[in-house]
Amino acid sequence: MSPLEPNPFFNLYRQGFVRVAVCIPEVKVADTNFNVEATLTLACEAAEGKAVLAIFPELGLSAYSNEDLFHQDALLRGVTGALSRLKDATENLNVILIVGAPLKVDSKLFNCGVVLYRGLILGVAVKSYLPNYREFYEGRQFSPAEEALSGSIDLCGQAQVPFGADLLFSVQNIENFIFYAEICEDVWVPIPPSSYAAMAGATVIGNLSASNITIGKAEYRHSLAANQSARCIAAYLYTASGPGESTTDVAWDGHAMIYENGNLLAKSKRFQTHSQIIYADLDLDRLSQDRMRMTSFSRNARTHKAHLSQFRKIFLSIDAPGGRILLDREYARFPYIPSDPATRNERCYEAYNIQVHGLAQRLKSSGIDKVVIGVSGGLDSTHALIVAARTMDLLGLPRSHVLAYTMPGFATSNQTYTNARRLMAALDVEANEIDIRPSCLQMLQDIGHPYAATGDALYDITFENIQAGDRASHLFRIANMQNALVVGTGDLSELALGWCTYGIGDHMSHYNVNASVPKTLIQHLIRWVVQSAQFSPETAAILINILNTEISPELIPGSENGQPSQKTEGVIGPYELQDFNNFYITRFGYLPAKIAFLSYCAWRDRTRGHWPDVPEDKRHQYTIGEIKHWLSVYLYRFFKISQYKRSCVPNGPKVGSGGSLSPRGDYRAPSDSEATVWMENLRNIPEKDDFDP
Repeated sequence: MSPLEPNPFFNLYRQGFVRVAVCIPEVKVADTNFNVEATLTLACEAAEGKAVLAIFPELGLSAYSNEDLFHQDALLRGVTGALSRLKDATENLNVILIVGAPLKVDSKLFNCGVVLYRGLILGVAVKSYLPNYREFYEGRQFSPAEEALSGSIDLCGQAQVPFGADLLFSVQNIENFIFYAEICEDVWVPIPPSSYAAMAGATVIGNLSASNITIGKAEYRHSLAANQSARCIAAYLYTASGPGESTTDVAWDGHAMIYENGNLLAKSKRFQTHSQIIYADLDLDRLSQDRMRMTSFSRNARTHKAHLSQFRKIFLSIDAPGGRILLDREYARFPYIPSDPATRNERCYEAYNIQVHGLAQRLKSSGIDKVVIGVSGGLDSTHALIVAARTMDLLGLPRSHVLAYTMPGFATSNQTYTNARRLMAALDVEANEIDIRPSCLQMLQDIGHPYAATGDALYDITFENIQAGDRASHLFRIANMQNALVVGTGDLSELALGWCTYGIGDHMSHYNVNASVPKTLIQHLIRWVVQSAQFSPETAAILINILNTEISPELIPGSENGQPSQKTEGVIGPYELQDFNNFYITRFGYLPAKIAFLSYCAWRDRTRGHWPDVPEDKRHQYTIGEIKHWLSVYLYRFFKISQYKRSCVPNGPKVGSGGSLSPRGDYRAPSDSEATVWMENLRNIPEKDDFDP
């Protein structure tokens, strides 16, 4: 690679994405010359925007609202002339086009979507279902696809062009890129043709629509496109007629939208007086991964095997745009946390209550009415404590049934100790304190550790884990004595990174309410508890103070000014990055290079994208070198050294769709796997981002 060439890593087409365009040209009814020029203008714009697929509205070369003019030879010849013009003019244009046109075939008229690329007509899709009710009279002019006698036609000087409603277009040099075209009413029927096309392999579906507008119809279109994309685990591109269509009896709003597996990626402005175009970057890897994981999708396909075998595949290769092309699509820095405040509040409400009701059910089913919990003054134990307190409220039990213990050790700071004491008092739980230093010293002496004999500052792993283990040992014995259940505090992020003391340590409990809650979400759950006034103002003030405390295990004595010597994120990486990595590894199984690309697009600019409730001075940005470094830490810890801890975790409720690492729930893996293949792929990530503007 030349020093002046952009690194191919920074190109979305090298990372499992394709950019698509949905176009709404201005039209003139029956003016095919005007319409083809408007189409060509948007096609050129789509190519300049680095899109490789652009779709246009139903019957766009003629306009949709011609009614009986469709039976005029002059108009039909004008359409074929426009197609020839478009075919010739796009010979050097690097974008696949799907344009709407009426075509006369076998003495019948068909409503078609013509697929063109670089001066060739690749195929002609045909509308299957013609509306003939209310304001629609398509059955008067057109025939449905099933009435076609020919499977191929001669068109614009090209012989044997595939023709029908059974055409799949497979782009050979872009993995997982197979597209299908259906037309307007096809998606309004109980089983749209695209449902079969998706089961036959199509990942991208284009709907060339006209669709006049009436009150409330746009919302229903959104529902159709969203649900069809979700059911098909596909991208769904929808475009409707816009300015210029006849308003003799109906009106048009120029509605375009792009959905991916139920998620809206882009939408047009409606009721515009000019042409417009929308873009989206489609994640083909995500669609492929979800189809592979959702075994019922392939089983449904097997049920319809006979129908699916009738599809014809048209193979093509395209020139994927080169150079530096970053995502226009926004990937949230915090994938476990919705960006929309209203949605975020609803998700926090759900997560919190899943935890509360999970613990309540465990207590009811076990016949136990007390819990024991260690309170450090840190995030995880704080959240577990407020969940436990609310659980007692739900069960109608006094909060004194929460037996809370703060257990200061060799490195406990005054700040966390004070926060723990204040929080226990504010919540009115039974507050207890056990100084674990004497028992830890005894064990250090028993095993002959140099620290006990000489007092030298040998702060090794034994020194650390004796404290963690001693705390857990106390909690379990107290639970025995009080007939109580030990509530775990460790979170999903720590479990993913193996940042927990195995067995008798923070790894173990009777029930772990935080087991599938990542660190970044715990922070926002606590903020939600404050903002929604779940507890007293005094409690809220303490919770805010805890949120502002630096994360540390506090197992090694800190400096004289009270600063911790152990800063967790300095060892295992920023949790905001590691939660990002964990989401895309466990939820989608992406390649490390792809995750780094997503992370780079999300984190390269601290001013871009959503930062839910994160103060301005706490917002970060990361270079590709930093992203690569911390991803390598994640990959090694997750795949090489931590699975044995996840293979025997306590029970705990699954909270988010991002997943759980419980072997009984979402994730099963061998404890002695290697990280080699992931680390090898990591080499594809550059160390520098020299071309970053």
